[in-house]
Amino acid sequence: MGRTLHLARVQPKTWEEYLQEFLLEKQVSGCRERTIRDYRYHVSRLFQGYGGDLQDFEALRRRCLEYLGEEVAPATFNLRRRYLSAFFNWLIAWGVLSQNPLKSIKRRKDDGKPRAIPLEVLQKLLELPDRRTFAGLRNYVLILLQIDTGIRPSEALHLRPGDFNLRSMEVTIPCEVAKTGVSRTLPISPPVVRWVQRLLSVRPREWGDEVPVFCSEWGKPLLETSWCHILKNYSRKLGYRVTPYDLRHTFALLFLRNGGNVFALQRTLGHVDLTMTKRYVALTQEDLRREHERATPVNALTPKRVRRIRG
Repeated sequence: MGRTLHLARVQPKTWEEYLQEFLLEKQVSGCRERTIRDYRYHVSRLFQGYGGDLQDFEALRRRCLEYLGEEVAPATFNLRRRYLSAFFNWLIAWGVLSQNPLKSIKRRKDDGKPRAIPLEVLQKLLELPDRRTFAGLRNYVLILLQIDTGIRPSEALHLRPGDFNLRSMEVTIPCEVAKTGVSRTLPISPPVVRWVQRLLSVRPREWGDEVPVFCSEWGKPLLETSWCHILKNYSRKLGYRVTPYDLRHTFALLFLRNGGNVFALQRTLGHVDLTMTKRYVALTQEDLRREHERATPVNALTPKRVRRIRG
């Protein structure tokens, strides 16, 4: 009589295990470290506090609606949707899910335009950090650097001391840090050079060159979400909303208003082409039109049209 072979029942993997495989494939395919970190962050945020599993599609879909239903800017909503959809589509390809729980959820239209923070608000913002502390000095210098160069917050937070050449008044964004994967070198103004030098001078010597310039008081990397939270606290005191990307937009718009060249702006901001840069050009042209309507001498030479009210 033959023996009966019993096959062990394969337990379904957890979402953490699937996520690890997904990230490994992304890494092998050449995804940048920043992108992989963003995938991990958004997928983990979705599953935090989720009591169901991947086999309970309705519970998973409800959790997706809760997460995407949080009050966030359209750009943030679209970013979350993109990362989560990529993970779910990968699960579908491997037969884990039959359909994407985000299939019926459309992108949000982002009508938000870049804006320049008024100079008087920037002045008050720079008065808020307590430069007697390391954290306050760090915040002050980071604000100055973003206003001076338009550097992306994610790029600034990964800079190391060796990326600054204070003698030649330059900062180099390495290819592994740059969002586009292309290194670029930016000029920095003398006042910013002095404040960067001051910040570097108060670092503990044992931190060396591996600890980022804009780190925590304990030498740990400062997350982009932490920088957003810091500026959010400053915004409450100002009564004016300021975000890390508002500082970048402010640089770009004021650069053009002050006569900067659009091609120089493109290279400084690290745009692959002029498509993104043209957004700032269009806004500065609107500024010019408004100023022309207000200040043209023709206003004093021609009578204003008076609209007749019909009885």
